[in-house]
Amino acid sequence: MNQSTHNSIVNFIWGIADDVLRDIYVRGKYRDVILPMTVIRRLDAVLEPTKDAVTAMKTRLDEAGVANQDAALREAAGEAFYNVSPFTLRTLKNRAKQQQLKADFEAYLDGFSSNVQEILDKFKFRNQIPTLVDEDILGDLIEKFLEPTVNLSPKPVTDSDGDELLPALDNHAMGTVFEELIRLFNEDNNEEAGEHFTPRDVVQLMSDMIFLPIANEIESGTYLVYDGACGTGGMLTVAEERLAELARGLGKDVSIHLYGQEIQAETYAIAKADLLLKGEGEEAKNIKDRSTLSNDAFSSQEFDFMLSNPPYGKSWKSDLNRLGGKNDIKDPRFVTQHGGNQEYKMITRSSDGQLMFLVNKLSKMKASGSRIAEVHNGSSLFTGDAGQGESEIRRWIIENDWLEAIVALPQNIFYNTGIATYIWLLTNRKSEERKGKVQLIDASEWFEPLRRNLGKRNCELSKEQMRTICDLIVKPVETEKSKIFSNDAFGYWKITVERPLRLAVDLSSPRLHQFEKICEKKRQKPLAELVRQVAQRLGEGPHLDFNAFINACEAQTGSSGIKLNATHKKLLRAELCDVKENAEPVVKKAYKPGKANPDPFHGRFEVQTGGKSCVVEYEPDTALRDSEQVPFLEEGGVEAFFRREVLPFTQDAWIDVSKTAIGYEISFTRHFYRPVPMRTLDEIKRDINALERETDGLLKQIVGESE
Repeated sequence: MNQSTHNSIVNFIWGIADDVLRDIYVRGKYRDVILPMTVIRRLDAVLEPTKDAVTAMKTRLDEAGVANQDAALREAAGEAFYNVSPFTLRTLKNRAKQQQLKADFEAYLDGFSSNVQEILDKFKFRNQIPTLVDEDILGDLIEKFLEPTVNLSPKPVTDSDGDELLPALDNHAMGTVFEELIRLFNEDNNEEAGEHFTPRDVVQLMSDMIFLPIANEIESGTYLVYDGACGTGGMLTVAEERLAELARGLGKDVSIHLYGQEIQAETYAIAKADLLLKGEGEEAKNIKDRSTLSNDAFSSQEFDFMLSNPPYGKSWKSDLNRLGGKNDIKDPRFVTQHGGNQEYKMITRSSDGQLMFLVNKLSKMKASGSRIAEVHNGSSLFTGDAGQGESEIRRWIIENDWLEAIVALPQNIFYNTGIATYIWLLTNRKSEERKGKVQLIDASEWFEPLRRNLGKRNCELSKEQMRTICDLIVKPVETEKSKIFSNDAFGYWKITVERPLRLAVDLSSPRLHQFEKICEKKRQKPLAELVRQVAQRLGEGPHLDFNAFINACEAQTGSSGIKLNATHKKLLRAELCDVKENAEPVVKKAYKPGKANPDPFHGRFEVQTGGKSCVVEYEPDTALRDSEQVPFLEEGGVEAFFRREVLPFTQDAWIDVSKTAIGYEISFTRHFYRPVPMRTLDEIKRDINALERETDGLLKQIVGESE
């Protein structure tokens, strides 16, 4: 089909909406009628030549009492679908009375096979019939789709001499027409466009990114392509076309099977319908509904190529709850073994599940090698602290050496968002030159402006720009816009820096009086009496050594008949102590001589007590607790960083190694930041002089300068 014929058919169907539905449906609802009617008319045209054979087969099967008739009816129709009603759209066209037309049209719809019934149900097309009948436009709608000057049949229209009047519309061409209608409706209804439609230039770029680096390795055989958030199926069909094109160029014979899952009913129906219209009825079986995250339809399947534009910034809380909740998820896609952890959890915040779709794909890679392209917004690069779900996912990906490249796209290239977006490219079979490395490509300034905005979309990628991006991926080189890093460049240790708790003890009369009242409430009168005795010996203070105070209390326990325990010490600290910078550090643990070596770096300090040396650990002050990120590439590691960046400013600090966590983040801003050159003094002076001339000397008067 040439472009002219394609455009005329698209414009014809697009025009039906304005001709028939105007003033009855709001413009945003045209698609609810036109898309399912386009599907119905195409299926009707495909089935017309075998209509008699199907109805005859249906009669024979009924008379023979055959229950399972599906296979025989498909064979009679010669297609993966059929219609057993006595009607076609052409016979329905002649029904004059609306109520009779309504009954017959519903019977006609009921006659379709189950795979078509599911599509009609997901479209909710039967809900439109009362409106179409009440407004007396159902007949007009059918008649419009039967317009003799437009052929939606896979057979050409000929005259009595057999000469072709209208060319046939093969399955691929019909699928292309249908996809164009979807695109037009999406663009016309900008609020919803981005929910299920990725611009074709972005899809083409993603397809090239997963195929071109291994194009020369394509062999004859079977390839499986998967999209876990497939929307209307556009990514799958574009990927199929591109893979088939590359295979033909190499003289290879490939069989490509498409698999997808989509949660939204209408877009799921469109995806299945598109495959049926292309004559890929068997492939339509591989499009599944419901949520990929909580109802994985392909749990035991692995795929060669995977690509998606999953929802981002969208809650997946309901999926999380269905999976058992954050603490009880057992799904092996999201809980695995890694880094010595037998239950390594990759679970993001419930407010944004985009990275969960990527984890789902990674769980479906073939051992022989798979390639993945997925669109994300910027939060997937850096959201989540070390040890949290998003960071754990990045760590799992990078430490397994699966991340090949990330491409920053131009802003405003999608229909429903102007925020920054990125394509992640992953594989478990990296080339030798890519092993241990990640490539970042900043393509944010490579675009062509659109003549008119489509929602938020105001630009597109040209073929040359897509080729430039793919050339950098096929042959990775360092340029101003392409940078290559070791995997370790994105990793860091998050260390917890502690400082000792320093407490001063207040044994003044008001404080003791208040302490006695609290002890009475807590039934700790013996403790109050013990403290009173210690206060008489030590004085009211403040005493700057909490450890000495506790020792004094323990020394007094013999005469008071009370044994000081952890509860008592906690009460003493809470009610009699204040944090003082000049107080002595509170000792948490003291080691016996020879049982521990000093290690100030990790919080074990050597002190002098009673003329003897001992090793102690201090109680940390949570108010002074801090954290630092130490890059994996830091020369000398954590200790060198700590000695250079922390100890010169806080000499009593140490690192709590039990809290050290590993994190990963990817910062495009840091790697591609270009500072704006500062203006020179001469430039500033020229601007001031120009301003002064414009204001006719007003500036001199304001600043008080003489002429």
